[in-house]
Amino acid sequence: MKKLLAMALVAILALGSIGTVFADAGSQPAWEAYDALIAEIKSTTDFVAREALMHEAEDMLMDTGALVPLYYYNDIFMAKPDFTGYFANAFGTKFFMYATNGDQTVAKLQLASEPDKLEPALNSTVDGATLAANSFGGLYSYDADSQYVPNFATGYEMSEDGLTYTFTMRDGLVWSDGSPLTAKDFEYSWKRAVSAETAADYEYMFNVIKGYPDALEATASEDGKTFTVVLSSPCAYFLDLAAFPTFFAVHQETVENAKGFRDDAGAILNPGAWATEAGFVSSGAFVLESWTHDESMVYVKNDNYWDAENVKLERIELMLSADDAVIYAAYQAGDLDFIDTVPQDQIQNLLDTEEFHIIGNLGTYYGIFNVKSKLFDGLTVEQAAALRKGLSAVIDRQYIVDTIAQTGQQVANSFIPAGMLDGHGGEFKQDDADFTYPVETGYFAIEPDLDNARELMTQAGYEFDANGMLSASTPLTMTYIYNTSSAHGAIAESMQQDFAQIGVVLNISTLEWNVFLNERKAGNFDFARNGWLADFNDPINMLEMWTTTSGNNDAQFGR
Repeated sequence: MKKLLAMALVAILALGSIGTVFADAGSQPAWEAYDALIAEIKSTTDFVAREALMHEAEDMLMDTGALVPLYYYNDIFMAKPDFTGYFANAFGTKFFMYATNGDQTVAKLQLASEPDKLEPALNSTVDGATLAANSFGGLYSYDADSQYVPNFATGYEMSEDGLTYTFTMRDGLVWSDGSPLTAKDFEYSWKRAVSAETAADYEYMFNVIKGYPDALEATASEDGKTFTVVLSSPCAYFLDLAAFPTFFAVHQETVENAKGFRDDAGAILNPGAWATEAGFVSSGAFVLESWTHDESMVYVKNDNYWDAENVKLERIELMLSADDAVIYAAYQAGDLDFIDTVPQDQIQNLLDTEEFHIIGNLGTYYGIFNVKSKLFDGLTVEQAAALRKGLSAVIDRQYIVDTIAQTGQQVANSFIPAGMLDGHGGEFKQDDADFTYPVETGYFAIEPDLDNARELMTQAGYEFDANGMLSASTPLTMTYIYNTSSAHGAIAESMQQDFAQIGVVLNISTLEWNVFLNERKAGNFDFARNGWLADFNDPINMLEMWTTTSGNNDAQFGR
């Protein structure tokens, strides 16, 4: 048997052994040109030229070898037959405000473990986006067909040049505490989200607006009934932004009066302090009533929600856990109505059952190298990239899809996923007169190539013996971190065994979800699990996240 996922070579490192160890700057790719290219893409009005520039940006990104695509996502979950009316968009956000559960008014769900952030502007996770979408709201939202629809706005008017959007607010909007919710709340929230003091990971998404970041042209009328936004250039996906959690409104008084928000000198200490415990003011279909950290959350219906008459559930009880065996056991016992994960060893038994669901997603599951890791110390930029590409060439992606993921995922050999649109009527990954991918709509061959891996690693200064194993004079040991999950663990072990074929030692370390997110964001890793579900259907979403100042730039490019 090719792989023995339980083999004894698995080495689990303690969290304390992971630290910030950075290589010398000589191995890190210069990133000013990439930043400038993204800025050009964001400002151009020629959408055919824009696609060509986005291909150029992906070329630059993939040439670093820092991103190691494994497969393109789909989404799996289980739901009891009586639990209906929920839906998800192509970006992984699930909506429960119109769900029903037979004759019950309570639904018991599992989405993830302890959420990292509930504050919409600070969230950068899919489970956090789902919680935000069900407890807050934007000017627009999504329907069951993944089309955007009016939410807190009733509609908009756009100027002939496509630069000015004027949204009309819905009459009678109020926060969960009964206080008025107006366009002024959106003006406050958007300008707060781009503030350096807020330090939102997604603040760069506002850069389509004129005056970004310090003089954002997003202005409420004096009566709060309209909200006018002036863009710096036409933006085909602007309504998608208006439906994205970072663009949701938050309650100013709740935010700024929270304990721990400011220090004694008046400087902002923790911009998300207001959303670290239950009981805060929100605006969506549900409000957070109680939160037992690392165990459970309870959301209850918000009677002040603008569409409350169509919300049938009175209560949503969330189990917080990353132990998919425990989660699945609770589901089987009838203690959960919906679960967002299943044990990897149960998938084959569940594929043809009524309660097991597979839906499409637009995103990529991948590994990520920290370009500042000491792994690359002493190497040139070209050698560091060759090393990363060589390691990537060893991985058996088809094995991962067939035996671990198991739900028909497509093997990935580029970062931007299959099916993503190009912004002017076609698909980005379809070859055309202006662009042809190097290998079968991607950047490398799907099959592992150990000879190519050795050749690339030799360029980086590594030596191999007559058996094709790394020489004792040039050993290589690195650590891979991932968040707790049987599937993530199985993928880690699969790659560990792949690397062992050429003598590379991969130690693996599993971390709790919120700890993992913050370690990865801080650059405290060599190699890490990552995944990106698009926030909207345009390649720029998966390219602009790697700019130097982006809060989602976990590879540490340009830093």
